[in-house]
Amino acid sequence: MEQYDQEEQLISNMDEEELLELADLFKMFADSTRIKILCDLFSGEKNVGEICDDLQMNQSAVSHQLKQLRAAKLVKGRRCGKAIYYSLADDHVSTIIAMGRDHIEEC
Repeated sequence: MEQYDQEEQLISNMDEEELLELADLFKMFADSTRIKILCDLFSGEKNVGEICDDLQMNQSAVSHQLKQLRAAKLVKGRRCGKAIYYSLADDHVSTIIAMGRDHIEEC
């Protein structure tokens, strides 16, 4: 019950800008291609070619989604020569996906 009260208080204290940012964050999880890319990065950093091979997708589609994920601060990139290696931005990303999966499995 105490956790529920803390969560309720957190939500009630959010201003309009924070609510919009939260909605934008959840929009990033509304695309199955982006979810696939994020899940592919659970195993560690990869370049675009490796992600394309893993997901059997073309480079332009993966690059487009990576750009959006990077803008949303869900992935980060590290340049090594001409290649950019992508990884999850932090542990929150995998936690959000794991919690979502737990939720759908409960239903």
